[in-house]
Amino acid sequence: MKGSRRLALIFVFPSFAFISLFTFYPIFESFRLSFYRLILTLPWLGQKMVGWQNYSDLLTDPVAIQSLETTLIFIVVTVPSELLIGFGMALVMNEVFLGRGLLRAIVLIPWAIPTVVSSQMWRFIFNDRYGLVNFILFGGDTSRYMAPLADPTFALIAIMIAEIWKTAPFAALILLAGLQTIPGELYEAASADGATQWQKFSRVTLPLIKPALLLALVFRTIDALRVFDLVFVMTQGGPADATNVFQFYGYKKTFAEGMIGYGSAIAVGVFLMSLTLSLAYMRLLKPGHLEETTL
Repeated sequence: MKGSRRLALIFVFPSFAFISLFTFYPIFESFRLSFYRLILTLPWLGQKMVGWQNYSDLLTDPVAIQSLETTLIFIVVTVPSELLIGFGMALVMNEVFLGRGLLRAIVLIPWAIPTVVSSQMWRFIFNDRYGLVNFILFGGDTSRYMAPLADPTFALIAIMIAEIWKTAPFAALILLAGLQTIPGELYEAASADGATQWQKFSRVTLPLIKPALLLALVFRTIDALRVFDLVFVMTQGGPADATNVFQFYGYKKTFAEGMIGYGSAIAVGVFLMSLTLSLAYMRLLKPGHLEETTL
């Protein structure tokens, strides 16, 4: 018994060491640095302990507040859109028809493309001189071409469109897995009882797919909260900080301005918000809670 336990520990140790080195240590170090004033461009000042000063500055920083508001707008628009579109895609892919496997493979292409590549593609699509959007709207009349990525309103909309296009297939994949766990006998019994298509959907599909919906909701919300690649490639947070989301603001403070302590405080804020959402998700997925909400 002792030998098998020791062998199990030997096998588990490399994974634990890897997770500790690349997950637990960066989290701990971010927490530690958030209590210091450390500026890379002024190394002779060293690390000065400032306690909660970085956090109090963060709460009164108008740019940080604006970036958080932009992030929340981004989440509120993109996550429901991705779930709605993904749900529709999942319902279609769950049906039996010729070429279903090919359709599933095609649908996953946007999600499989690296974010940096898709961001560059959408930057070209919204280009003010040769972008596809301008060509569709105005044809060859280049005098009427507009610059969506240079407009504070359209720039954020453009990033939202790119995000929805890329990640809706991911939501569809999760929801499709949930749909395939629903026994076909339930639909047959509902048909025998004279249920309409809407009644089947509202009384059978929705209640049973709720765990998959919650899973997709939390995954997409956390990813939207941490959005960075799209903003970095398409707009660099501009114009006029219109697309300066919270995560990108932390990047600018940390690497562009060298304010390690303040940037770490922003990173801790993102981490705590993600952790809160994860805990809320775990609570929502408790079997007792799911049964109560279903009833």
